[in-house]
Amino acid sequence: MRRARRVVLGAGGAVVLLAALDAYVVVTVLIDIAEDVGIPLNHLERATPIVTGFLLGYVAAMPLLGQLSDRYGRRPLIHACLAAFALGSVLTALASGEVMVVAGRTVQGVAGGALLPITMALIGDLWEERERPVALGAVGAAQELGSALGPLYGGLVALIPSTVVAGVELGEWHAIFWINLPLAALAALAVHLTLPSRSRSAPQAALPADTAAAPHRADPEPAPQRSSSHDPVPSDTAGGRPLSPGTETAVAATPTGGPDGGPDGGPVGGPEGGPVGGAVVGRVDVVGGVLLALALGLLVVGLYNPDPAAAVLPPWGPPVIAAGVLTAAGFVWWEIRSPVRLLDLTGARKGPLLATLAVSFLAGAALLVTMVFVQFTAQTLLGADALGAALVLARFLAALTVAALLGGLLARRLGDRPVAVGGLLLAAAGYWLMSRWPLDLAGAGLVVDLDLVVAGLGLGLVIAPVSSAVLRVSTAAQHGVASAAVVVARMMGMLIGIAAVSAWGFYRFQSLTANLDTPLPFGVDAETYQRRLADYTAKVQAALHTEYTEMFLVTAFICLLGAAVAALMPSRPRTGTA
Repeated sequence: MRRARRVVLGAGGAVVLLAALDAYVVVTVLIDIAEDVGIPLNHLERATPIVTGFLLGYVAAMPLLGQLSDRYGRRPLIHACLAAFALGSVLTALASGEVMVVAGRTVQGVAGGALLPITMALIGDLWEERERPVALGAVGAAQELGSALGPLYGGLVALIPSTVVAGVELGEWHAIFWINLPLAALAALAVHLTLPSRSRSAPQAALPADTAAAPHRADPEPAPQRSSSHDPVPSDTAGGRPLSPGTETAVAATPTGGPDGGPDGGPVGGPEGGPVGGAVVGRVDVVGGVLLALALGLLVVGLYNPDPAAAVLPPWGPPVIAAGVLTAAGFVWWEIRSPVRLLDLTGARKGPLLATLAVSFLAGAALLVTMVFVQFTAQTLLGADALGAALVLARFLAALTVAALLGGLLARRLGDRPVAVGGLLLAAAGYWLMSRWPLDLAGAGLVVDLDLVVAGLGLGLVIAPVSSAVLRVSTAAQHGVASAAVVVARMMGMLIGIAAVSAWGFYRFQSLTANLDTPLPFGVDAETYQRRLADYTAKVQAALHTEYTEMFLVTAFICLLGAAVAALMPSRPRTGTA
């Protein structure tokens, strides 16, 4: 059974890695995509929806589709998501305009966002409570590996020469998305061969009488063990007790029965989602999912300014952002009162939990701003190509990966809180150093590399303490949903952070270049034209330098805020406590 579970974990980890790679792969080729779909370099603000569209779909779909897998089974949902992921890849690869490439990336995000919670739910299905953290850590490692490898992977694949077949471009940046088709097919085949099929769940009447009639007893009897070829681990949590009300409906909760939740692989409970062990099972929080997606969508639309020359926000920005905030408040109100929740962490200590998720949010904002704008800096100020810019970013990503491992070791000795605070302070120092980069980056020598390493080390140190802290403030039955909540918070930080910081940055660039006149080669001799062009280019480069360094300074303040919030994370448990 252990070997079979490892195979399932490998297949699940592979689909998570595939989605994570595509979450970050676009940062390497964003300028190339922008040029091909008609976005000029002096209006890169129009390219931000290519990034935010994916993230919006990813975050909005993650909790809701994870719940759908509780109702309809893991394998069918993974197959559906892989098919949608392939469809989004095709739309992106064929895109010839802004709308189509954003639509394709959004479809990819929706599909990719569901794969992580479904895989975590599989771990809840198949692993015993004491073994579950190791499996969850493996899936989390696949997610983090995608962030580290994504930009380099994109830069390497984009080196494929231009190849046109039947009028369709298959090479360059398009190859990144065409390659997803065989990768998704292989992942679907692996899932089909390793995950048990889902059969119909038992009717409600077939449930034990004491469970069906008295689901809310204060001290229920241990559930009888069932022998089934599809049930490699004891059903339910330690001691056979049913989970607390509502926990089965959470993302990556621990359903009773087989790998797909029910006794034979189907979802827990009756065909209509009847109660099992005191919980409402099989119901999906559609209202919560819609409110969350709507709130995030309104915030992103309000922050997106296609013409930042006059103001940071577009004319519709303030009212749309206000509507987004009100919708977010409505989402919180609904989640507090709804019996079925997207991310049910009932019983967790709210103060430390919210502080930990806020740290994940702020770290996510700093991470994506770095990945996008270091890439822009290398391609515009250093004149690097996509792969060369990815190699510049690799200094940051390598330090991030090393520090993620180091952070876990330090947190074990010192506790989660001091490591998270120290990491964010170190990251703030790194971004402050980056904000002081000279205009002549090519002549800066090792300064650029060292500053990127400092920032990467700081952010990397935060990863393990955040993941550990959120598990300590939640119950064992909620470890899957707690881990998913950390990822949701980080991706939300990426989404809102890149939208807000880039809105300010692009406004600054437009304001700095508003009075520049583009030189034309008419009515002047060649020497005069070249002199004017060189002067114009130098001023544009100076404006880009100011934009990027100010954005890194803003990111330093984001990290300082994160360090202050990290001081509210749960403290190190006393020796001998659980």
